[in-house]
Amino acid sequence: MIRLVFLLRRKAGMSLEDFHGYWRAQHGPLVASHAQHLDILRYTQSHRLDDPVNEAMQKARGGMEQEYDGVAELWWASEEALMARLATPEGEAAGAALLEDERRFIDLEQSPLWFTHEYPQVNPTPENIVARDRTGIVKLHFPLRFRKDFDAEAARIYWRTSHGPLIRSQAHASGILRYMQVHRYESALETALRQSRGTKIDAYDGHAEVWFDRSIARTGPEARAAGARAVEDEAKFIDFERSTMWIGKEHVFVDRM
Repeated sequence: MIRLVFLLRRKAGMSLEDFHGYWRAQHGPLVASHAQHLDILRYTQSHRLDDPVNEAMQKARGGMEQEYDGVAELWWASEEALMARLATPEGEAAGAALLEDERRFIDLEQSPLWFTHEYPQVNPTPENIVARDRTGIVKLHFPLRFRKDFDAEAARIYWRTSHGPLIRSQAHASGILRYMQVHRYESALETALRQSRGTKIDAYDGHAEVWFDRSIARTGPEARAAGARAVEDEAKFIDFERSTMWIGKEHVFVDRM
């Protein structure tokens, strides 16, 4: 299973409300209409909330990059399955139609994308947590880049085998409902997609995603201590100045998984 992560910035002069409206009402259904042609197993949009908590989380880490306006994510059985579909006339036409529509509302030069593998850390059963509009649940996105003085492979191992267990151990105190690490892997297809979109922003090394319910948010000393431990450990391998984070709401358009 692979996942494509596509961080989106809206075109200059477009309001966040108009961007989210077009993305959800026009582009989302367009992607869903081509799901079979491209063999998409799942497609979601996560829309950034314009919320003070974003700035607070970034300040706690000494300042970070500007957050994105949203995240599009698509899943396939494998990269080979996706490439096979793209090679068909129907798949080629679908890819062209989606790119044409992306140009209407996305600043493609400033919107990086990459392919990933998932590493669940706190995973409820069943896996049906979605940060929908009419609930208190939100989804935290944390696109991150490793410190330049930390070997990339060593950083991936530390993230998965040391930082992950730390967050798991204090998930209840932090109010975490679900926590996933999503690690980038090198792909020639990523290069092709970036070239077709004129992407200028480097891909991130991956991202962390966390779901929590703000209506029952933890605010006691245990939660504060857990948050401090998380930030302290993140600083060991993450370059905060080249990373970012925000909270958002999810919209599911395709789910055949």
